Amino acid sequence: MAYYLTYGEFQRNMKAYYERTGSRMQFPEMSEYLYRKGLLQQNISFPELSDDYDNMSDEEFDQVVDSLPLCLTPYIGAKYSSNVRESDMIPNTKDVFVIRHPRYTRPQLHKHNYFEINFVFKGQGKFIFEKEMRIMRQGELCIIAPSSNHDFLIEDESTVFTICIRQSTFDTTFFSLMSRKDLLSYFFRTILKGNEHSNYLLFFTKEHGLLKRYIRNMMIESSRRDMYGNSCCISYVNLFFSTVLRNYSQTIQFYNYQLGTDFSLVLQYIQHNYQTLTLSALANLFHYSEPHLCTLIKQNTGFTFTELIKRLRLADATDFLVNTNLKVGEIAEQIGYNSADHFSRVFRSTYKMSPLEYRKLHQDSEDSFVPFAFK
Repeated sequence: MAYYLTYGEFQRNMKAYYERTGSRMQFPEMSEYLYRKGLLQQNISFPELSDDYDNMSDEEFDQVVDSLPLCLTPYIGAKYSSNVRESDMIPNTKDVFVIRHPRYTRPQLHKHNYFEINFVFKGQGKFIFEKEMRIMRQGELCIIAPSSNHDFLIEDESTVFTICIRQSTFDTTFFSLMSRKDLLSYFFRTILKGNEHSNYLLFFTKEHGLLKRYIRNMMIESSRRDMYGNSCCISYVNLFFSTVLRNYSQTIQFYNYQLGTDFSLVLQYIQHNYQTLTLSALANLFHYSEPHLCTLIKQNTGFTFTELIKRLRLADATDFLVNTNLKVGEIAEQIGYNSADHFSRVFRSTYKMSPLEYRKLHQDSEDSFVPFAFK
């Protein structure tokens, strides 16, 4: 049976218990504790909400969150599993669910079968992943792949928002965003192939105002009980991911237990130097053997080194063809081909048309629409 308490009351009890006993509880433990104390309610009213969250101060928005109802299901006497399922965290009617991460929780490494995004809104938090620990500060966000052993701890009045996304929803709804030319796209697709990779993506966004506004609105919409909240949440997550990919792909770091965090530098180096890069030069620069480096690239992007370079070149080529007036020879030089003929042969083998035919097809399709034209 579901019970309710506001975010503010739940957090005040978490903090009071810690200050009184010096001990911490996990979220479900505190839910059971509050139930036994008779502090949970069977019904709770939803507060009146405005739509002007963008212009609120952090303190004002924190007060809004404090007033929101938190749905709790205390499992009396049950053992707390370190494997958290979608059904334990995300309501049945939701594809995306956002919470303000509770403070003063007891450390416990856990894993789950959904995607989790933690965004440090204010202050800092302690991010523990497999065998490493790092302090994440204001403006940083991490995207944690399913089945990754991790924990996130807040030991003061810092604010962290956690976005939970069903794996199926991530695959069907947000997958199109991961079909761009950058290595982040390939890496996401590799994660989505299965649950054998323990990994996270870390971005350094500083204090991007758009991201804060999107998260505020996600938080409110995921709390609403009407038929539109879920759709609005999905739209805000699309905007959130688009902004991250547009502005912060160059800040990405990731972790793989078998690789260590430094391999992200290899992918970034490929991204920025693919025009003239050779496998031997890359292997020498990062002190890998060529066969081992090939294996790592294939495992983490889904492509061989040669395929990856080709995809990066042609992705830029299509951008140049559609969005610039550069000649085919100039484009070939920009993306690292020695001649226009070589570039054209590779392009035709992939797109089944010449570069100029591709340009004409896409520029014509863009120019064919004339607003309010009379026929």
